[in-house]
Amino acid sequence: MNKQKFGTAPVFFTAISTILGAIMFLRFGFAVGMTGLLGTFAIILIGHAVTIPTAMAIAEIATNQKVEGGGEYYIISRSFGLVIGSTIGIALYLSQAISVAFYIMAFTEAFNPLRTWFLESYPVLPWARTLLEQPQTIGIPALLLLTALILTKGADLGVKVLYTVVAILAVALVSFFLGTTEYAEANEIDFFNKYTVDANLEGLASSGDAAPATAPDTLKFLQSNEVVMTASEPVEEPTPVLPVISFFTVFAIIFPAFTGMTAGVGLSGDLRDPGRSIPLGTLAATIGGMVVYFFMAWKLSVSAPPEALADTSRLVMAEIAWQGWWIIPLGLAAATISSALGSILVAPRTLQAIAADNIFPVPGVNRWIARGKGEQNEPYNASLITVLLAAFFILLGALDSVAEIISMFFMVTYGSLCLISFLNHFAADPSYRPTFRSKWYVSAFGALACFGLMFFMNSTYAALALVFIGLIYVYISYSNPDKRSMALIFQGVIFQFSRRLQIFLQKADKVEKTTWRPSIIAASDSTFTRLGAFDLLRWLSEKYGFGTYIHTINGYLSHDTSENAAIIKERIIRMTEATDSRIYVDTIVSPSYTSAIAQIVQFPGIAGTENNLLLLEYSKFNNEGLDDIIDNYSLIRSVDFNMGILALSERGFGLKRNIHIWITKAHYESANLMILLAYVLTGHPDWQDAEIKLFAVYEESVLEEEQQNLYERIESGQLPISRNNIEVLCRSEDADFRSVMVRKSYEADLILTGFRNEQIKRMGNKTFDGYEEVGNVLFVSAAEEVKIR
Repeated sequence: MNKQKFGTAPVFFTAISTILGAIMFLRFGFAVGMTGLLGTFAIILIGHAVTIPTAMAIAEIATNQKVEGGGEYYIISRSFGLVIGSTIGIALYLSQAISVAFYIMAFTEAFNPLRTWFLESYPVLPWARTLLEQPQTIGIPALLLLTALILTKGADLGVKVLYTVVAILAVALVSFFLGTTEYAEANEIDFFNKYTVDANLEGLASSGDAAPATAPDTLKFLQSNEVVMTASEPVEEPTPVLPVISFFTVFAIIFPAFTGMTAGVGLSGDLRDPGRSIPLGTLAATIGGMVVYFFMAWKLSVSAPPEALADTSRLVMAEIAWQGWWIIPLGLAAATISSALGSILVAPRTLQAIAADNIFPVPGVNRWIARGKGEQNEPYNASLITVLLAAFFILLGALDSVAEIISMFFMVTYGSLCLISFLNHFAADPSYRPTFRSKWYVSAFGALACFGLMFFMNSTYAALALVFIGLIYVYISYSNPDKRSMALIFQGVIFQFSRRLQIFLQKADKVEKTTWRPSIIAASDSTFTRLGAFDLLRWLSEKYGFGTYIHTINGYLSHDTSENAAIIKERIIRMTEATDSRIYVDTIVSPSYTSAIAQIVQFPGIAGTENNLLLLEYSKFNNEGLDDIIDNYSLIRSVDFNMGILALSERGFGLKRNIHIWITKAHYESANLMILLAYVLTGHPDWQDAEIKLFAVYEESVLEEEQQNLYERIESGQLPISRNNIEVLCRSEDADFRSVMVRKSYEADLILTGFRNEQIKRMGNKTFDGYEEVGNVLFVSAAEEVKIR
């Protein structure tokens, strides 16, 4: 077991030395020259709008669990799962490995003054001059030397060097802020002269002497009154034309300056107390770096003209600093070496942790990369891969382009970390108990800022980065047997959202309802032999309502019946997936149909509102299931449910084109419910072309009145049926209503008609006789007034 021995200081110094690194020395003046002081302030603020939420997210997640080796990769993979974690981890590793090349390339620029002096002072052969002018001549040897030191001395050397580097960096910054330039002095003189001249003019005016109105007269006036002029009028020079570069292009080049705050997280495997050291060191370095950058922007803006600052071939900080000709190059070398050192320490550990999780498809590759050396398990093989990758980018050159690529990968990582924090706030997982808590809106803002800024910075690079990560995700998902993903955390979020929504809807039930929408609970013990109730429920629940399907299992609850119920539930869930159904399914084990119904009618509404319609079914072929419904009808009616009893025929639902509604005076109270159910049914794609036809049967004495009443309701929009699809029939006293229905609706795919409680009590099963020659029939009985508005 490795001994974790470092405290908070290495985290802070690794982060701050990376933040105040290569970009600060080489490109920060460029940002001030191109965007001005206020523009640079905006870059700092926007950059830290990303890094501060990320630092807080890292601090939060790191204090929730034991953080092991692998740093940010470990945090992401243990929160998102290995598939997502390794995808982002590979992107993170690439950004860290490319950062090694970036910092080494920046390190070589510290030798530019020395190289220039040598080439000007000593004659060299042309081929030697060409070789010395190439940055790779210094970069590659520096990379190899630094890697050799890390591989032989390990993390101990890196941490020891950090203190020396930070000391040199501090001296360089003090030298910079103490320095001055002729430009700065001239600005001070101009300000002083303007103040002195204005003061003398005011004094002379107050003594009664009239001040002249023109500039020449003013000069004579001041001379005659012995006013000493300390500066002559400046000679106007043509203003240099700066290249046109967009604000976000400059931001993309500068952004790596702010990314170092997570550098210390990679040392998590070497820390005594990662849960304390990571938040404290990371946040302190982030805030401290931001303050330094604000002061630097001001110092640069008052010390050099924009054209000098924008010239990337000049080391402007060296021209401003006291003794800058040697202190600033030394500081640049120290800062870039420390940043490269931090990246070389962190990147191989990230790759080693990825391989240790067996992410790569070849087991032998995982074992070789994960293999370490010594008591501290130094990532020797992972370091070799990192060096080769860094060497490749050093040979390519192009410092600014490399900076933009790094920015993209860091943005993906930071956005993911903020997203993890944001989702965990809403998931409210009891196992998520960080001692440091960020705010959900801070994390949300950080995630949106990261992913949005990617496209503002460089839409091409952003698209390529996302496509690259997408391909890695697909490949790892396919090749890795561990299929865990971020689904669990999203399930937690959805659970919390659903919980709050149900509570809201339950409270909202106190408000008087002006419309009715179906919240149906269906029950059957014949799900796999008679699909009618399942199908009707999923159709009615598609667009306007909510449905719960309960499969009843006859028996006593035991371990075996519970396991069988779970298996059946999975089968029904697969049915819902295959039919793209939007219903909730469950099973009930009960010793009798009566006890099952007693449980079902007491089921809470899943949608946050009480169930308002009970759907049962039976077979018309042999009346299977009908006796159970009739025997328990009184129990069902005890809770005043709207009722739907589906009589299933061998014809099924036919072509799903014709829905016939039959209304009589005896069933008039159920008419609105039947009409609404028919209308809701047509909201499903399977029934979207169906035609609803209404048949109203009345005695001759009220026929004309009821017909006119129906037409008026159509005109007012209360009946969603065409006037041409309504047929009013006269009922003779000796005519059988069911025979008329058979004649008119023989080919209908679904018939809706009403029934009354009194019929069931008086006639029992015979209430449903006489419908054998038609297709499926849904018998409806309304227990409450349902209004059509």
